[in-house]
Amino acid sequence: MDRPNYITPAGFAVLRAEYEQLLSDERPKLVEVISWAAGNGDRSENGDYIYGRLRLRQIDRRLDWLAKRMKAAKVVDPAAAPDRTRVFFGATVTIADQDDNHRTLTLVGDDEADAGQARVGWGSPFARALRGAAVGDLRRVALPAGEKEYEVIAIAYPDA
Repeated sequence: MDRPNYITPAGFAVLRAEYEQLLSDERPKLVEVISWAAGNGDRSENGDYIYGRLRLRQIDRRLDWLAKRMKAAKVVDPAAAPDRTRVFFGATVTIADQDDNHRTLTLVGDDEADAGQARVGWGSPFARALRGAAVGDLRRVALPAGEKEYEVIAIAYPDA
């Protein structure tokens, strides 16, 4: 990985919780079902065995991915941001386009991005365009429909 995997403390907790749930709850139950199914005889037509092995591989891949992401994670608490006048990781930014349509976005780690909740990944075009901006700055964002210009209206960070 060539760049840090920035993530908020809450986002890291979500990754850790999923890892723990898969490792300590779902995987052991599945291994038990596979063992039971293997004892039933012919494995070539045993749906519990075949599906169980497939699901076990999926869980192991997910556990591997989560472990790598957590190892590469650099937890950054936005509440401790030293400069609250500029847009950096964890900032909640209100922007307006040329038609005066306002949007509010929060810049979070790529692993915790959620467009439905206006949580934009740190590596996204919006986040890259907004980095370092101050209130009143104009920024161009390359979107699939073409470039669009936005003005930074407000910047907020969570309280410590």
